[in-house]
Amino acid sequence: MFNTEFLDIPALDSANGTVSLPGSKSISNRVLLLAALSQGTTTIHDLLDSDDTQVMLAGLKQLGCRITPDTVTPGQAIEVTGIGGQLPAGTTATLFLGNAGTAMRPLTAALSVLGGNFEMTGVPRMYERPIGDLVDALRQLGCQIDYLKDEGFPPLKIGQPDFSQLSSESIKVRGDVSSQFLTSLLMALPLLAKDRDITIEVVGELISKPYIHITLELLARFGIAVKNEQWQRFVIPASSRYQSPGSIHVEADASSASYFIALGAITADATEQNSIKILGVGKDSIQGDIRFIEAAQAMGAQLESGPNWLQVSRGTWPLKAIDLDCNHIPDAAMTLGVMALYANGTTTLRNIASWRVKETDRIAAMAIELRKLGATVEEGADYIRITPPASKQAWKAASIHTYDDHRVAMCFSLAAFNPAKLPVRIEDPKCVAKTFPDYFEALFSICETERERIPVICIDGPTASGKGTIAAEVAKALGYQLLDSGALYRITGLAASRAGLSLDESNEETIAEMALEMPVRFDAQQRVWLGDEDISLAIRSEEAGMNASRVSALPAVRSALVDLQLAFQHLPGLVADGRDMGTVIFPHAPLKVYLWASAQCRAERRHKQLISKGISANISTLLADLEARDARDMNRATAPLKPAEDSLQLDSSQMTIEEVVAQVLSWWQERQLFGRA
Repeated sequence: MFNTEFLDIPALDSANGTVSLPGSKSISNRVLLLAALSQGTTTIHDLLDSDDTQVMLAGLKQLGCRITPDTVTPGQAIEVTGIGGQLPAGTTATLFLGNAGTAMRPLTAALSVLGGNFEMTGVPRMYERPIGDLVDALRQLGCQIDYLKDEGFPPLKIGQPDFSQLSSESIKVRGDVSSQFLTSLLMALPLLAKDRDITIEVVGELISKPYIHITLELLARFGIAVKNEQWQRFVIPASSRYQSPGSIHVEADASSASYFIALGAITADATEQNSIKILGVGKDSIQGDIRFIEAAQAMGAQLESGPNWLQVSRGTWPLKAIDLDCNHIPDAAMTLGVMALYANGTTTLRNIASWRVKETDRIAAMAIELRKLGATVEEGADYIRITPPASKQAWKAASIHTYDDHRVAMCFSLAAFNPAKLPVRIEDPKCVAKTFPDYFEALFSICETERERIPVICIDGPTASGKGTIAAEVAKALGYQLLDSGALYRITGLAASRAGLSLDESNEETIAEMALEMPVRFDAQQRVWLGDEDISLAIRSEEAGMNASRVSALPAVRSALVDLQLAFQHLPGLVADGRDMGTVIFPHAPLKVYLWASAQCRAERRHKQLISKGISANISTLLADLEARDARDMNRATAPLKPAEDSLQLDSSQMTIEEVVAQVLSWWQERQLFGRA
């Protein structure tokens, strides 16, 4: 996950490949709660690991559920042993539920029926999301719920219910604000249906019926057969009792599929038909948002489907503008708003009033951010109308504010395919953790652009100038790849010696081929990895240094390592440190920094570093060694150490690491179309 202040996405050209989707948030949190209320142990496969599921899991543990293992691991099932419809005596807790409506609303209903003493809290945005209609419906039953702040909104205090006056009349709930209110009642009220039917009556139009369909399907899996009377009345039969199905698989998230369906629809070039294969969800999904397929096809996407996969490519181009009632795909419809940027004409999305009460006011948010890109947008109480930029020249580079809303972040990443070839900045990219923590990694894994568009920051300098530390911190701040070029010869020597090769001309071509294929990566903690092995210490030995000198004398190896260094230029960008990054390897990099400090200062820093590790050292010896190495590096025949002509030189002698990093980032920001963050 990109845990950075912002993420700059270069202009992207095309996409082609396969992506596996995470589990559905809507299904994951429903299954977790139903398993918790059931008798027995439920094994849940493919559970989504996200912010929303983490707060649900934490809440269920507080209520006495046994959950193993403690954390969600991709590919590993999780077991939930339920409470059998009854809380342990004297249960009391304060539950923090973040901004997860799929946790706050169902848990509020279930705990209000079960009884106990609870406080339901969350982030500030949760306190702006209405819950009054659900509370009103629960109070009809005799549930005790108080508002701790504003009437109609969390946080809430839940007390012991009084069901002595429970009547046979139906429980009424509004259906036109959020389908989560009805879902919450449908999951909570089987706990009360011991000796009689319980009927829920929807007042007004029921929005987002597909999400109620998900709820009904899952209730049936857990032994509750609800009778659906034309989506207006729902009857929970007497003697209902939650029972674990034993094992259940969570479908991939159909809403998340929408971004890759859109990607397939907009990314083919004029000469080659690219396609995106999406694994984890197909046309037979129980999720209503799978009908996004129909909208995408109406706009021009070509699509094939199997039982658990979709294959999408571009058909009509430009895309066709549409006028669509989106009540059946409330979350996925946001993706249509960005697809509209690539359409021929004005697209109108209607019946989306529920957008106003989601993670943010999504109608307002989409309107504001689409206008930044150059679109003309009209918004109403329950619709949005989008006309794309009038020409390629009318597109604008934009920094997209994401409102702590995962879907805003994911939608607007697709704007990087704009015809003007302008980059897009996504602010607070980590907000995608709510449903799809690795979204940007998945996106970049199948996207392509010209290598020249992938930004590179070069940080060169003499030995012990701190360039490695600075490069790692800058890469961490920007979410970029990291290249420690100085380590590559050491890694090559290590790999070749482990393979039993003598480090001389007799094995030159073999070592060169090995160097090209080495699975090397560098992380923000300045660790060096060869495959899954941390070799940071192994390459710092005296022997590794000698081996590095031997392989560096082999011309074919030097050539192979140049190619390997160029291959590090991956999306979304690269920070490369060394002695010739700006002069030889990446001469066209938009920012080249030559970092230096006096030899005396560098010797003192190296001395302090060695002493801190318990290694004895002498400053005079270190100083002499550094001066000798500087002379060798500056006078060598191949790629001598020197600042690139267009580099910015920075004397760090009197600067802290934080100050140097801030200066490099400031120079970088000055070169961006977005201006300073």
